[in-house]
Amino acid sequence: MNTAVSSQMVREAAERIRPLARRTPVMTSLSVDSRAGSQVFFKCENLQRGGAFKVRGAANLVLSIPPADLPRGVVAFSSGNHAQGTAIAARFVGADATIVMPEDAPRSKMEATRDRGARIVTYNRFTDDREAIAAGVLAETNGTLVPPFDHPLIIAGQGTVALELMDEVPDLDALVVCVGGGGLISGCATIAKSIKPGIRVFGVEPELGNDTWLSFRKGERVAIAPPDTIADGLRSPCPGKLTFPIIQSLVEDVILVTEDEIRATVRLMLERMKLLVEPSGAVAAAAVLFGKIPAGLGRVGVVVSGGNVDLEFLATC
Repeated sequence: MNTAVSSQMVREAAERIRPLARRTPVMTSLSVDSRAGSQVFFKCENLQRGGAFKVRGAANLVLSIPPADLPRGVVAFSSGNHAQGTAIAARFVGADATIVMPEDAPRSKMEATRDRGARIVTYNRFTDDREAIAAGVLAETNGTLVPPFDHPLIIAGQGTVALELMDEVPDLDALVVCVGGGGLISGCATIAKSIKPGIRVFGVEPELGNDTWLSFRKGERVAIAPPDTIADGLRSPCPGKLTFPIIQSLVEDVILVTEDEIRATVRLMLERMKLLVEPSGAVAAAAVLFGKIPAGLGRVGVVVSGGNVDLEFLATC
């Protein structure tokens, strides 16, 4: 297998990010197990620093920047969770952070990013090119780009989620991970298959943001219009150049869930498990709870990717 990321890179990332990323808990629920027909182990990245797994990849890249380059700062583009992760990592190393965020990003994510010391540049995600805006900022500052998913160090950092999960629950039959740009599932699949080659890995997308589902079936990267799903962290319109080949190589299937299934999962996890989960963070769990993964899997690991949700949205669930 020839990919941009190795299991050794994931293990090195785990050591590098130790000062910043928490080892999040793995939780279970008898009521969820009964409904799913499997033993389900939830890796709770909603309890991560910054409220999502994104700090792992951001920290891995930022902590790899040569000290002489840090005064020029870092630049990222994100709908919210990667923005916070980058801001946290930048503050840790004493670097300025500029984050390009859509003007309709969840208010809670934008406020939290600003509170962590980052400068925010907003854009219209339906008409503007966030990468072009970020490139303009980089031209002014000569800083370092911290992309949300398509970078080996970002992918390796995200893979530490599965490394921790399988250290705690080594005999999983399957791993279920949400898919946006593909950084999380690429890193997780890389290390999971290294630890247990026979593990089955499934990606999950919202129906309204099905670019990876389409790409997986066509065998090449497919771009869609900016998706209008409640899973705001999974609105990437196209899988990454680096992430997609990894997904093709290591992921068994990409599954779709509906907006109603996502809402119901947010509510169920709050009511039954007392876990506050954002829509993006509930997508993988929704596939398990609504019978979208193959039957007969005994022990299933599910990545709960984040918990940054506006209370106004939560009330609608």
